[in-house]
Amino acid sequence: MMFRAPRFWGEPAGLLAVGLSPLAAAYSAVAARRMGAPAPRAELPTIVVGGLTLGGDGKTPLVLALVELLTEMGERPATLCRGYGGARGAAPLVVDPARRAAREVGDEALLHAAKTLTIVGADRAASARLAKAKGATALVLDDGLHSGALAPDLALLVVDADYGAGNGLCPPAGPVRAPLAAQLARADAIVVVGQGDPQLDPPFEALTLRARLAPDPAIARRLARASVYGFAGVGRPEKFRRTIEETGARLCGFREFPDHHSYCARELSALRRAAQAAGAQLVTTEKDAVRIGDAADVRSLKVRLLFERENTVRALLQRRLGCGVRKICA
Repeated sequence: MMFRAPRFWGEPAGLLAVGLSPLAAAYSAVAARRMGAPAPRAELPTIVVGGLTLGGDGKTPLVLALVELLTEMGERPATLCRGYGGARGAAPLVVDPARRAAREVGDEALLHAAKTLTIVGADRAASARLAKAKGATALVLDDGLHSGALAPDLALLVVDADYGAGNGLCPPAGPVRAPLAAQLARADAIVVVGQGDPQLDPPFEALTLRARLAPDPAIARRLARASVYGFAGVGRPEKFRRTIEETGARLCGFREFPDHHSYCARELSALRRAAQAAGAQLVTTEKDAVRIGDAADVRSLKVRLLFERENTVRALLQRRLGCGVRKICA
């Protein structure tokens, strides 16, 4: 789904948000009911990850970081995604990044499939069974916190440090995916991404983990002091803009597109002309790059989520996943 968050979602609730509040109340009730529904339990240790808002919190980088940690701990993790289009409603599908396009399975699924076994499908229980049959020993659900598709052994809620809950309202009045209290009650821990201190109401009383997004060091070195024209079709493009600036690149221009935007030839040509006029290199996010496909003149700036206290995260995985972590049980 292509989507651009309205600016007023990130501001204190004004007249427009108040006017939309009846629709938001209806959305909120449905979302809360869905989160509270009983869910089946998989036969494998299960981590579900959700973003506090409709996009841009850092959910996908967190899933990738968890997969990396689980692999280091001796697990064979599988990532489960809903997928896009036909893949969402079809039988569970193992994603082969060499044979599937983003329009078929989703950009997140392609990123995950480059790292670990990844399965897309609306029926998460069926996807979990397929993952086990393929040799997985642990599951990580990208975007699984709000659906109630599988009962978690560990539920993590991602919060952007600067944006927080925005104006704190549900769509269409605000960005919050479900009532804040319901989300916090479902989470075993929140992962705050960035340096700020998000003000949540009600506040979260349980475990809070801190993390940051860091650009790939090798790419960052190549971009340092280079002229760059950036573009992004992600939840909060301004975050990517700041990431480019952190590399030391000279940002000559930047264009924002809706989340999950499918670029057409005309748009790519316009971006190339703008970059050429500025004498700059085109740079975009890793998610945008998989949607564009092969484009030698577009550089992908990869980012990695780094935990402030990785040992705390490892201990949490050990405690909540139990004997699913083989190195602990050896």
